[in-house]
Amino acid sequence: MNVWLIPSSLSTTPTALSTPHHHLHLPIIPTKLSLHNTLLATTLSFGFFLSPFPSSASVLQPTPLPIPLSTSSETCRDVELRNITVPTAPEVVTNEGLVQEAWQIVDDDFLDTGRNRWSQDTWQLKKNDILSNTIQTRSKAHNIIKRMLASLGDPYTRFLSPEEFSKMARYDMTGIGINLREVTDENGDHRLKVLGLILDGPAHSAGVRQGDEILAVNDTEVKGKSAFEVSSLLQGPNGTSVTIQLKHGNCGPVESIEVQRQFVARTPVFYRMEQTESDAAQIGYIRLKELNALVRKDLVIAMKRLQDMGASYFVLDLRDNLGGLVQAGIEIAKLFLNEGDTVIYTAGRDPQFQQAVVSDTSPLIRAPLVVLVNDKTASASEIVASALHDNCRAVLVGKRTYGKGLIQSVFELQDGSGVVITVGKYVTPKHKDINGNGIEPDFQKLPAWDDVSQHLSKCSMLQQG
Repeated sequence: MNVWLIPSSLSTTPTALSTPHHHLHLPIIPTKLSLHNTLLATTLSFGFFLSPFPSSASVLQPTPLPIPLSTSSETCRDVELRNITVPTAPEVVTNEGLVQEAWQIVDDDFLDTGRNRWSQDTWQLKKNDILSNTIQTRSKAHNIIKRMLASLGDPYTRFLSPEEFSKMARYDMTGIGINLREVTDENGDHRLKVLGLILDGPAHSAGVRQGDEILAVNDTEVKGKSAFEVSSLLQGPNGTSVTIQLKHGNCGPVESIEVQRQFVARTPVFYRMEQTESDAAQIGYIRLKELNALVRKDLVIAMKRLQDMGASYFVLDLRDNLGGLVQAGIEIAKLFLNEGDTVIYTAGRDPQFQQAVVSDTSPLIRAPLVVLVNDKTASASEIVASALHDNCRAVLVGKRTYGKGLIQSVFELQDGSGVVITVGKYVTPKHKDINGNGIEPDFQKLPAWDDVSQHLSKCSMLQQG
């Protein structure tokens, strides 16, 4: 069984899933990863900003490595591959075994965030009832799993047919047809490896192979950077090229490869300078349409340009932003937070989902900030809004946010189908549950900037005790 962790966004609602969407198209990660590591390695938002490659070239799977020329290189390559788990072909499984596998996933990891009062005792009774009779066909087994998951009363927990699950394996957040994974070596150092390749995609055609270590992108060393940050460096306009320095295997050689990008990376950041009517204050207005792999880089550029133009206050517009990459939301929040500030908490039955994400950098700006929100500000956007609000860095203006703060994991079953299970939820720095509640703004209409400064100052004093 393979499992992927996915940050939940508004687009995971049953209606939106009529087309395979949500943060998926992931590389297969064949073990249960911690939230932190998974977000860094493969933080994804499905269907928001990527155009899949043609179907003939879009199956994301390991590519056979070149046959080594010597015993020493073979040994080196074998050592290297111990750090990369290769997805295997589906095993033969009985219909009853398939249903039991799906049942067990729920029993181990499902987090009931509704009012159904789910319990393992009642879930055990359901299994006994379901498996009391022989299941004759695979189609019937799939239907049983669908009904079993539907009985949980969670709109985000659902079954994926083999066809739907296969489409999820086409995700590429780099634009060159690779997925990256952070691997810790024996010295405790983090290295970035190519986890999966799109066969005949740009990187594969240029000579990149599974297990290769990424050393630099366009002469920028990637040591110490997350998979998310490096994926952002790899992205760019369709038809442009990116130069990757990589090491084949554990022992080299090191090679620089030029790869042509094959999808259009659209910036989600729009900005302009405005001036208030009452005084000469310069306002830097920034709108984020979505949170994708480009958003942090482009937001930094926008803020620096607005500062150079004389902006003394900033407005961050998150209205109608349905979310996207959770890691992008976390990185955006860190741009405004002090080192040590809590960005978000996660909660779940499994200890790996009981985490605190903390800012590890100093803020890019310290100017007063207004964040515009409405009832379509959701998921990762709510993480940004709550982090800035609860840490007294921003005043929220507008309407109560949507209230989507769940975490789902996608598990592959042995016949190539899959299940999406709610396994955790997000809690704000002030320990408020986002899901189903949303975030209440401080003002419905934009206040005077003096009022903004006073509100933030009062918030800071109360927070410090």
